[in-house]
Amino acid sequence: MTEVTEVRRYGLSHLDYLESEAIFIIREIAAENESPGLLFSGGKDSVVMLHLATKAFAPGPIPFPVVHIDTGQNFAEVLELRDRRVAELGVRLIVGSVQEAIDAGWVREERNGSRNRAQTPVLLKTAEDHGLSALMGGARRDEEKARAKERVFSFRDDFGQWDPKNQRPELWSLYNGRIHAGESIRCFPLSNWTELDIWHYIARENLEIPSIYYAKEREVFLRDGMYFAVNEHCQPREGEEVFREKVRYRTVGDATLTAAVPSVAEAVEDVIAEIAATRITERGATRGDDKVSEAAMEDRKREGYF
Repeated sequence: MTEVTEVRRYGLSHLDYLESEAIFIIREIAAENESPGLLFSGGKDSVVMLHLATKAFAPGPIPFPVVHIDTGQNFAEVLELRDRRVAELGVRLIVGSVQEAIDAGWVREERNGSRNRAQTPVLLKTAEDHGLSALMGGARRDEEKARAKERVFSFRDDFGQWDPKNQRPELWSLYNGRIHAGESIRCFPLSNWTELDIWHYIARENLEIPSIYYAKEREVFLRDGMYFAVNEHCQPREGEEVFREKVRYRTVGDATLTAAVPSVAEAVEDVIAEIAATRITERGATRGDDKVSEAAMEDRKREGYF
């Protein structure tokens, strides 16, 4: 009788590979730059980024501050998680306030009340004031076509601007972090992740995220074919009927422009099943700021947006 021998496979799972790649990139930025920072808003991608940073330097502390450009129009649930996680980890939080910039008179709201574009000069000034030469963020290539063509290490000139035609090659995961005086780096360790990868990782690592990512019956109204929940920053206009619908948010940003989607996903497993079946990215489905023009995101990135 032939004995059956179990064959063990040695290697990384898909999520293990993505995690190890992201941790390697975070360590590279920390090693090659004197003053890096990590953008942390409290949204799902930045929650994953912060968790990866804790793993990258464990058992020691995160050796750089976290940064949030606060429009003053954020979801309360997101800010609550941001402040709590920062306190739990004992990291330094740098907040760039769009409201303070508006009060000082050097930026202004758009006519529709959005402060999204005002984030760019505030981001640039915050980085300059604190001497941050490299900023890491949770942007992913699957979100939007302008982000799809940006490198993991994205170099910005003296004005913080991005030139999509002038990017350095990144062959075999080799990253050139050299910068000249006045230049800076934007770094995207989650570039190769998808929205589905993010949710699988949240489930595996049992990460806490804001409750608005899960379905709940909320008061909403329709605008430009999207569901906007009624809150202190987003109110219906004349002729927009308010009704109750079970919705959740796939992404969070400026509350005046970020829409929800109809959903019954009340737990992480439900969200994974829902995302696996969709063919529209979270920004394409819910972000009004990306519907201004076909090149809205690229225009903002050229100006210095993350």
